[in-house]
Amino acid sequence: MTLRIDHAVTSGTFSLDGETFDVDNNVWVIGDDLECMVIDAPHDVETILSVIAGRTVVAVACTHAHDDHVRFAPELAETTGAPILLHPADEPIWVLTHPHRRPTGTLADGQVITIAGSEIHVIHTPGHAPGACCFYSPQLGVLFSGDTLFAGGPGATGRSFSNFATLTDSIRDRLLVLPRDTVVHTGHGDSTTLAEAADNIHAWIARGS
Repeated sequence: MTLRIDHAVTSGTFSLDGETFDVDNNVWVIGDDLECMVIDAPHDVETILSVIAGRTVVAVACTHAHDDHVRFAPELAETTGAPILLHPADEPIWVLTHPHRRPTGTLADGQVITIAGSEIHVIHTPGHAPGACCFYSPQLGVLFSGDTLFAGGPGATGRSFSNFATLTDSIRDRLLVLPRDTVVHTGHGDSTTLAEAADNIHAWIARGS
């Protein structure tokens, strides 16, 4: 069957370092008519389930463990029977939201997740969070960047567990080696391309340094 991407936006809050903000999060679901992988589980299980539409969920894959990306991951996993996958470096952030529930699986750089007979490559991109990961589909020419890369610049740093230099190194060394025409589906806001990032990364680094 044909591999496809489905999408929804959920609204809620993000809290860290004693501050709370209203946010809209993208939820991306990649798969075919029979099975899929959900990328992040932010604010609303029912919306995510409507996108899944009865398919078998192979995994709930977390781009990182900020609460606006994982708040409903345990509930979604219990509802679908899917494992929660998170890079171990992000467990100190995970426990801020879920102190009594651990992810049921791990992510690692270079790992390949098979969805609907297609390969999804895990790319560890620390910086916004120490265990942040992106998911790359060579077949579709698509990267799911979480909060590592947005349309217009790198993800936010300056809060606990984040580092600007590490983030820009991740974008330059791990993402910009992929084809320039790769479409980037982000954790918040509009999609972009790696060409846009490649053309502007030096200006971003100059602004952020």
